[in-house]
Amino acid sequence: MKVLVVENYAETGLGQIREVLDEAGAEIDRRSPYLGEALPMDASGHDALIVLGGGQNALDDGAYPYFPALLDLIRDFEARDRSVLGICLGSQLMARAFGGINQVGGATEFGWQTVTLTADGQADPVAGSAPSAFSIFQWHDDTFGLPERAVRLAESAKAVNQAFRVGRAAYATQFHFEADTKLVEQWTTLLASQIEANNPDWPERRPQEQAVHGAEADAAGKSLARAWVGTIRPDRS
Repeated sequence: MKVLVVENYAETGLGQIREVLDEAGAEIDRRSPYLGEALPMDASGHDALIVLGGGQNALDDGAYPYFPALLDLIRDFEARDRSVLGICLGSQLMARAFGGINQVGGATEFGWQTVTLTADGQADPVAGSAPSAFSIFQWHDDTFGLPERAVRLAESAKAVNQAFRVGRAAYATQFHFEADTKLVEQWTTLLASQIEANNPDWPERRPQEQAVHGAEADAAGKSLARAWVGTIRPDRS
């Protein structure tokens, strides 16, 4: 099982998704195109694709000229029925790839927030592995409208489109289910300047919020990670 991971921003990390991929014996091919590393031309060499988050917006082709090629790659993986996962910026890029409308700003969420599954989400083999409502870590300002082919899986008070699926196994989540408490602690230190710009009290309030929501979020995130990894169909040819 070979999984392509596209990193769009420094210090993002796979968090507990990495733990689940390791359990499955996956080979991880990490690319950082924002640093100039090349993306594959197509999906033929990989069984799955993960597109991670970042501080940029999904329409910023001028500063990130690899975005159009990444959109093509997302579509190619889905067309070949290979599993795709987009998280935060990754979900916004997936929405764009399949014809959704991107909204820059106006949907700010930060910290552990409540996400609620739709009826379709509760019936979905991946989203439905989590409780019908659960706490999960959020860090975004932007949002998107659903692509025409998408099935809406989850919502929150600030962003009605929190998760969707296209086809069998192309999943997008606005929330950071990879971000267990360990990764959130790392971000608090490594990305302190970015957090401080809008959440200067985060270092003080994080321990209390983590005590209330951390265990629930970690459990939901681990369930989602295992369910998504379970959609990957390794090419045995």
